[in-house]
Amino acid sequence: MIRIDSVTKRYPDGTVAVDRLSLEIPDRSITVLVGPSGCGKTTTLRMINRMVDPSEGTILLDGVDIMQQPVNTLRRSMGYVIQHAGLFQHRTIVDNIATVPRMLGWGKDKARARARELMERVGLDASLARRYPYQLSGGQQQRVGVARALAADPPVLLMDEPFSAVDPVVRKGLQDELLRIQDELGKTIVFVTHDIDEAVKLGTMVAVMRTGGRLAQFAPPAELLSSPADEFVEDFLGADRGIRRLSFFPSAGLELLTTPIVAVDATAEQIADRGADAPYLLVTGLDGRPLGWSAPGDLAAGRIERDRLLPYGRPFVAERDSLRAALDGAVLSPTGWAVAVDGEGRAAGVVSQQTIAEAIRGAHAAAPAAHPADTPAQAAP
Repeated sequence: MIRIDSVTKRYPDGTVAVDRLSLEIPDRSITVLVGPSGCGKTTTLRMINRMVDPSEGTILLDGVDIMQQPVNTLRRSMGYVIQHAGLFQHRTIVDNIATVPRMLGWGKDKARARARELMERVGLDASLARRYPYQLSGGQQQRVGVARALAADPPVLLMDEPFSAVDPVVRKGLQDELLRIQDELGKTIVFVTHDIDEAVKLGTMVAVMRTGGRLAQFAPPAELLSSPADEFVEDFLGADRGIRRLSFFPSAGLELLTTPIVAVDATAEQIADRGADAPYLLVTGLDGRPLGWSAPGDLAAGRIERDRLLPYGRPFVAERDSLRAALDGAVLSPTGWAVAVDGEGRAAGVVSQQTIAEAIRGAHAAAPAAHPADTPAQAAP
């Protein structure tokens, strides 16, 4: 465990970057520091590995004051990931990842073998091993940065806005990859971001900090969204925090209907039978994957015109995704119905906005007793 006890960082000009901060960062979890610019997030992170020394207070790592440890030994026990990866441009990818093991005295072959193992773990193709950083995309470089930080198997991983410089699609992929790696390795991760959505998705615990380096609230994401400590936290979470909270309610209990689903080659009789009680039918390909909703008039005509299909919005994965994902699918659908798919992308059923709303009401009613997501790092998108 990392314990931050009444820590202050005051610079010679009198500027206070962090003010009497106290936190207990649990082992094998992701603790996210979030807040506006200038609130001391990065300074706090850098004090943990002594890139910056605190002016007052103590930081304990497994009960030992970090100021009593040799700084090089301390830093080698912690992986560190920053924006833009910070790679050595003159070294190949495999040698970038092998940097810390080599510093620790590993042989070249052993260090490179470890690097190639980590390339696979973070989702990098083995063919990239002999390339240089400038030959990789931004997302690939960030994966290299994560692999390098993990190379010597440190128990602690410090991450300073590591995904903020990439586009939203790549960023989501990197976030998902981090959660997968954490599920496998169980590191103690301290993660800095200014993005509350990223904090809610990744964090086991989230520390919201105010300008001036003071702690506003420290709580699991579900509690943060349901019970902000004060007006500052509420404003920082944004007007749509209720929608974000739905990420912690599972969609597993939704009643899915399969009747309004037909294959693209359905007969007139099948169309009439399936569409007897539905204004639209979800049309799938022969492989069972959704293609779109039947156009108005197709049911009466007894035929499916593939080139007239309406978009089906964004599907959610049945039994895995959250009520937020289901609601999003229904809102994006021109019919007001969300499409559920299985893990292979095949249509598993459809569900109406009304049914989703009823599930949301039920989840809210049960939340005080059940605490729907005490493991927020598993929150679905």
